[in-house]
Amino acid sequence: MKKQTFALDTIAAISTPPGEGAIAIVRLSGVKAMEIADRAFKGSKALTKVLSHTIHYGHIKDPSTKAIVDEVMVSVMRAPKTFTCEDVVEINCHGGIVVANQVLQLLLRGGAKLAEPGEFTKRAFLNGRIDLSQAEAVMDLIRAKTNQAMDMALGQLEGNLSSLIRKIRQKILEILAQVEVSIDYPGYDEAEEFTNQALLEKVQQIQKQLDDLLKTATQGKILREGLKTAIIGRPNVGKSSLLNTLLQEEKAIVTEIAGTTRDVIEEMINIRGIPLKLIDTAGIRETKDLVEQMGVKRSHKALQEADFILLVLNANEALTKEDLELIKITQKEKRIILLNKMDLTSKIKLSEVAKLVGKDAIIQVSVLKNEGLDALEEKISELFFGGAISINKDTTYLSNSRHISLIEQAKSALLEAIAGLKSQMPIDLVQIDLTRCWENLGEIIGEIVQDELITQLFSQFCLGK
Repeated sequence: MKKQTFALDTIAAISTPPGEGAIAIVRLSGVKAMEIADRAFKGSKALTKVLSHTIHYGHIKDPSTKAIVDEVMVSVMRAPKTFTCEDVVEINCHGGIVVANQVLQLLLRGGAKLAEPGEFTKRAFLNGRIDLSQAEAVMDLIRAKTNQAMDMALGQLEGNLSSLIRKIRQKILEILAQVEVSIDYPGYDEAEEFTNQALLEKVQQIQKQLDDLLKTATQGKILREGLKTAIIGRPNVGKSSLLNTLLQEEKAIVTEIAGTTRDVIEEMINIRGIPLKLIDTAGIRETKDLVEQMGVKRSHKALQEADFILLVLNANEALTKEDLELIKITQKEKRIILLNKMDLTSKIKLSEVAKLVGKDAIIQVSVLKNEGLDALEEKISELFFGGAISINKDTTYLSNSRHISLIEQAKSALLEAIAGLKSQMPIDLVQIDLTRCWENLGEIIGEIVQDELITQLFSQFCLGK
């Protein structure tokens, strides 16, 4: 996509979260940002005359009534050295819903347009300040739930992925240029010899780079989106107690009455750097209670959609028919079997469970006594990251589903090109596959992208970003 300089409306929005706080920031961006802000700002100098990247004390006043709305500090940043590459004004007012909204309303009445979700970042992209993968990294950084996810988003925001993609696309362009030579000058012996002997090797080198990228995708996606983890088991085995203990708060109601949990409860938690979206489900059993039946149905749905299963068994009771059924239906899933209530007399045979699931899949815990949970955390880290998690600053990670899909499509096109080269397919057909690979990679950074996709991506951003 050809980048363009914006000459549209000046936009405004509150860029800080709603609610009480020390300060709130109201942001303006556009050709009339200084002019619109100056109508409401009263300080020692007019904002239209101050130097760029300076901050000024004053008051926001209603131009129509001259009433003071708030005491503020105003930052002035002139294009092109701003996030959007446009003139930007940021008004730092007192925190609170009423004050910030009054300041925003004055700006809107003064000629600004209310920004759409993600419109500031969208303008940064369209004006060439960042590419599409960096724009997506902005939202990943905001949504990061762990330090590792933050580090990964920062790397993408700094252009790690963009730089690698551009280098690979440049290599493909060079190959395509060589292909053009062989097409335009079919009788040129040196060109044909190069095509047959070196072209395949160059394409395979690019394939290896894409393979290396895809190897990071599983871990990258987990850090970005979190592991959807379903806590399942029969009623009253300790599922809700486990959720509360891991969260360190009383989120789920816990009683000795079986079937207390009637609905699915979801909460995000950080386990040794891994974000887990914990899903506490209703106990799975046969029941005539209509409401409980609905809960059990939702539990089965959560089980099907989960990335990871924590199957809780009651060690104080012998294995039941329901336990065996749950072990069976989760056998193909990534799971850990928790033998809970080990502080009580054990009536479950460990050897019997081990024969069904394997000894390595079992962890003995007492949620009530807070015992065995360190071993659980260690096992989760080992299952998905081979132990301790560390983000290598020199490694480029794939984490975004859109990026992963496009890399897979690019690799598929490369494999077709390799197959064509090996079978001596006409070089112009190989050229089609290489061009398709180049285009797929271009979609990642926004060099080749549809307007509908841009609109859809930025609509997911928060207002004011």
